[in-house]
Amino acid sequence: MDSLLMPFQFPFMQNAFLVTALIAPAAAMLSAFLVLKGWSLMGDATSHAVLPGVVLAYVVGIPLIVGAFLAGMVMALGAGFIQEHSRVKQDTVLGVVFSGMFGLGIVLYTQIETDAHLDHILFGNMLGVGAADLWTSGLIAGAVALVLAVLWRDLLAHAFDPVQAQMIGLRTTLLHYGLLTLLSATIVAMLSSVGIILAIAFLIAPGAIAFLLTRRFAAMLVVAIAVAELAGLLGIYASFWLDSAPAPTIVLVLTAGFLVALAARELRFGAARGPKPDLSS
Repeated sequence: MDSLLMPFQFPFMQNAFLVTALIAPAAAMLSAFLVLKGWSLMGDATSHAVLPGVVLAYVVGIPLIVGAFLAGMVMALGAGFIQEHSRVKQDTVLGVVFSGMFGLGIVLYTQIETDAHLDHILFGNMLGVGAADLWTSGLIAGAVALVLAVLWRDLLAHAFDPVQAQMIGLRTTLLHYGLLTLLSATIVAMLSSVGIILAIAFLIAPGAIAFLLTRRFAAMLVVAIAVAELAGLLGIYASFWLDSAPAPTIVLVLTAGFLVALAARELRFGAARGPKPDLSS
C-alpha cells in the first residue's frame, strides 16, 4: 500500500495533482460549449496563438499571462473580423491566423536571450509548479468556472440558435465575445502546467467524451468535469511509474477515454438498431 501511495508523498507531485484539479472544471465546462458550438478548432487556434504574446511580455517585462491573454484575444477577434468581412470560411481563417501567430512566436523566441525553456512554454512544466502558479491558475480557472456556471443556460441558447437567442432578449454579441474571453483566460490558467500545445486536449476531449455518454447538456457538464478530473489524476499517477511527462500522459488517458466512450456508444446504438435487413433476395 505504501508503494501505491508513493506518488502522493512528494511535494512536486502534490502540486501537480492540485493544479490539475484546479484547472480541470473550467477547462471541462468550456470544452462542452466548444464541442456543442463546433469551436474545437477555435480552442486549438487560440492555444497556439498565445506564444508571441508570451515572448513579447517577457521582452517588455510584464507578467507572461498578460501577454498570453492579449495575444489570445487578438487572435480570436482578428479571426472573427476577417470572417465577417470576407468569403473565407471560419476553419480556413483560423488555420491561417493561428499558424501565422505561432510562427511569429517561434521567430521572436529565437531572437531573444532567455533562461525560459521553449519546451516548458509549449508542453508545460507540471512538476515544476510552485505556489504562485497554483494561485494564478486557481483564481483564473475558478473565475471562469463560476461565470460558466451562472451563464450556462444563456450560452446554451446562443450555441443552439443565436437568432432565437437574440429574439428572446439575450445579448448575443456579448455572449459570443464573452465566450472567447473565457477561452483565452482558461488557456492562460493552463499555461504554466499543461502548456500551449497540450491545452487543446483539456479543451476538447472532456466535452467530446461527455457528448458521447449523455443526452442532456446539464449532465454533459457534470460528466465532462468528472472525466477531466479523473484523467488528470490517472495521467499524473501513471506518469510517475512510467517516468514520463505528466501532461502528455494525461492526453493519452483522455484519448483512450474517448475511444472507449465511442466504442460503447456504437455498441449500444448498434444493438438498439438491430441487424441490417438482407436485401439481396
